[in-house]
Amino acid sequence: MIACRCRLVLDNPVKRSIFVITGTDTGVGKTVLACLLAGHLRDAGVPVAALKPVCSGDRDDARRLCAASGAALTLDEINPWHFRSPQAPLLAARQEGRTLKLTEVLARVRRVQKRFQTVLVEGAGGLLSPLGENFDSRDLILALDATPIVVCPNRLGAINQTLLVLAALPPPVSRRARIMLVSPERSDRSSLSNPGLLAERLGPQRVHVLPRLKHPKRAGLTSPDRRVRRALRALLRSAGC
Repeated sequence: MIACRCRLVLDNPVKRSIFVITGTDTGVGKTVLACLLAGHLRDAGVPVAALKPVCSGDRDDARRLCAASGAALTLDEINPWHFRSPQAPLLAARQEGRTLKLTEVLARVRRVQKRFQTVLVEGAGGLLSPLGENFDSRDLILALDATPIVVCPNRLGAINQTLLVLAALPPPVSRRARIMLVSPERSDRSSLSNPGLLAERLGPQRVHVLPRLKHPKRAGLTSPDRRVRRALRALLRSAGC
């Protein structure tokens, strides 16, 4: 029976995808988007894992990812490294006399990759926020050969912030990055023009807008409205998922 199942898998290889969800800053909506994507893919029958390998402060983000992905992994599998102090994980780890290396994180993520068709990896803070000794989310993206999803609030300053993140990535990686502009509670004039201006610069298939959510803390746990589902489908389709 096992041999037959193995032959079936070999004859029908599953396309696997890995995304690293990063942002222009902390608190910009990375967890909300990760939860929405996890819930959306799970509802579509896609085996999905949502990880936040490193975090500091509380573990609320990891708990939300666990719930949104249907508890496919335990909390400690989703978030293997948790440091108590609410500061950059590197500093929080040092405060506890601990060290974290990129090779350790990669080993955990790759172990999960073998079990799921799609893996979402949420970083901590912005792209260059230090996660451990001599590595950040950019290093994770490069080592995993992942597709970056850059999350940015859709408000004044979004153009500059988004382009700065893309400029920090090597050109081949930057070109495959996708942008999700998160609609704020209160829009400003730039909220209307930001998507079009970024699309002119980067190409319309790379820039997406997440409509404002009524209950962002419930993201991924309830079926989103039609506009949100459309934005998620467009993002995943443009990224080849």
